[in-house]
Amino acid sequence: MSDLIGSNGWAGSPSDICMWREMGISWGRDSVGPGQRNSPRDAIDVSKTGPGFDVDLPSCIRRNNENGIRSLLLLGYTPVWNASVAGDSKSAPRDVKYWTNYVEAVVRKYSAAPYNVKHFQVWNEAAGRLSGGLPQATFWHGAGYSKDPRMSTVYDNAMQDYVDRIHLPAAAVIRAHKCFVVYGGWPDQGRVDSYVEWLEYRSASQQTRMIDNVDYLDTHYLSCNELDGLYARYVQPRKVRGIWQTEIGDRYMLDPHFLPRYLFSFAVWALTREWNDPDKYVSMIYHWDGYDSFRLTRRGPPRTFNLPGRSLIVLSSTVRGALSPFNGQITSSEDRNAAALYSDDSLIAMLSSAQEETTVQIRETGKLATGTLTASAIDALSGARSPAQVERRREGEIHVSYQASGPLGSGANKRLSYLVLRRKA
Repeated sequence: MSDLIGSNGWAGSPSDICMWREMGISWGRDSVGPGQRNSPRDAIDVSKTGPGFDVDLPSCIRRNNENGIRSLLLLGYTPVWNASVAGDSKSAPRDVKYWTNYVEAVVRKYSAAPYNVKHFQVWNEAAGRLSGGLPQATFWHGAGYSKDPRMSTVYDNAMQDYVDRIHLPAAAVIRAHKCFVVYGGWPDQGRVDSYVEWLEYRSASQQTRMIDNVDYLDTHYLSCNELDGLYARYVQPRKVRGIWQTEIGDRYMLDPHFLPRYLFSFAVWALTREWNDPDKYVSMIYHWDGYDSFRLTRRGPPRTFNLPGRSLIVLSSTVRGALSPFNGQITSSEDRNAAALYSDDSLIAMLSSAQEETTVQIRETGKLATGTLTASAIDALSGARSPAQVERRREGEIHVSYQASGPLGSGANKRLSYLVLRRKA
């Protein structure tokens, strides 16, 4: 399960590393810079990270490597002195060579020992007109942009400028160093059909499509079902290596059930879509620390877990074995969207329930087809365990009843539980 889970930001201390391990986080993502911040005469500085480029990046990556955490470096943005929109770092560079030089400096340094980073993300959320009416994307500005969104006009060349001036030059550098190109996260407001249009745009100047210069697709804040079209179009025919979401969660985590339900569903989704490489599918939580109650942890000192962080601990401790798909059927008296998978030889189902007493019918002819079974219910937020009654009624049919307990989710008065079945020793 931990192969799927990443976070934005870095673990900054040994105690942070311990918290990441408890939550099962195995990837980090953050920026690298500041590049040539003040003028083209500056030396290219790629030693810093964080929103203000005030954290030492080499030590972060070394710490990650020493603790089995993978690193994704975000390449961006434009120094204001080179911006095509005056003073705007989220616009295309006037002179592309300075962008290319920055990318080369980053990839050359961090792809080599002792860092050995292999995944680099190009920009972030570049798009054109967004659903909801915004004429320009938050992180990609061009002609007609105004800080007042009501005054902005549509950026007509958004796609062409991004492909020609940002993505293709960066992808050429990344691949020249035998590293992988991660698309710069497509925003959920951009619509998947528009994403496909951008991916398949053919550059007139370079005679290549963007999709032919991408190794991992990346989207933000989509549901698993919304990834199906991208999987069928690009992953299944092996045009790309996989699909990532480098931002999930955020205010969605006001619902304490969101994170465990999303990640469990993501694992179930991946298991039926050729999950044959640990890097193929990754989701990164935004953000792992802060002062909002919906972040994974509350910034200290001392740093403490918030409810979403505790739910990750429960998930990681419950679903901790080698995963394989469950091809049977689950019918719950409460949850029409019940999902299940195998973790080693245990069957684990995720179920929501409005009533404390919950009954489940399972059609299972796989790993648990024979033998005496034991069952327990684990609350997905608190980790509290309660016994479950299990019996075989006919060949391949299992009946389970359990008492749901724990905090209710927001918006619906339901509890979320993991139902764990295994053979009795």
